[in-house]
Amino acid sequence: AGAETVKRAVELDAASRFQESLVCYQEGIDLLLQVVKGTGRGGGGGRARGGLTAVCYSRWGDEDFFSDGKYHKQIRIEENATGFGYEKLFQEYLTEIVSEVWVDDPYIRHVHQASRYSLYNFLRFCEMLVKGPCKVKTIHLLTSCDEGSGRSQQISGLEEIQQSLRNYGVTLDIAFSSSIHDREIRFNNGWMIKIGRGLDYFKKPQGRFSIGYCDFDLRPCHETTVDVFHTKHTKKM
Repeated sequence: AGAETVKRAVELDAASRFQESLVCYQEGIDLLLQVVKGTGRGGGGGRARGGLTAVCYSRWGDEDFFSDGKYHKQIRIEENATGFGYEKLFQEYLTEIVSEVWVDDPYIRHVHQASRYSLYNFLRFCEMLVKGPCKVKTIHLLTSCDEGSGRSQQISGLEEIQQSLRNYGVTLDIAFSSSIHDREIRFNNGWMIKIGRGLDYFKKPQGRFSIGYCDFDLRPCHETTVDVFHTKHTKKM
C-alpha cells in the first residue's frame, strides 16, 4: 500500500497536482516507515528512512517538512465566495486509508435556528464520507447540547443520521460537552482541519428553489479561515 501510494504521488507530481501529491507522499512514506519499524532491523530501517528522507528533501527542499506539525496550509474564504463545497475542501485529504473521523463542533444543532442549518451541514459532510474514496467505519461527533425546545429536535435529528449511517456500515459515536469551543475535524491518516466557523460556513439559501440550495459548491459562504495541519496524533487524550 505504501509503494502504491508513493507511486500515485509521483504521478500527481508529474501532472503538477502538487498539493495532492504532497498528501500521497506523506501517507506513502508513513506506511513504508511502519513496515520498516515492523521488521525490527535497525540498520536496514535506518538506511530505508534515510532514503525516504532524501526523496522528500530532493523534491520539497526541506527534510523536516514532513515532520509532525511542520505542515500548515491556510485557506481564506472571502465573504460571498463560492466553490468551497465540502468535497472541494476535504477530498484531497480523504485518502483510502481513512477509516476514522473526529468532528468537534459545538453547533451541530437543530435546523430551525435563525441562521444555522448545522444538522443538514453535518449530514452533507457524512454523505461525502460515505461516497469515498475513503473507507470510513467510525465517525466521532463532539458537540454541545441544545437547550430548551430545540434539544429533542437535535437528539432526534442526530439519531436519524446515526441510524442511516448504520445502513452503510458506519458507526456514529455522539458525545456532548457543555464546555466545547474549538472547531476541528481530524482524520486517522494524520490530517487535521480547523475551520473558524466549523461546518456552518455556508450562507442561508435565498429560497428552496434557488441555485446553491442543493449544490454547496454554488452556495455563497461566510468569511472564514481554514487551517490544515498534519500530525500523527489525531485523537485527543
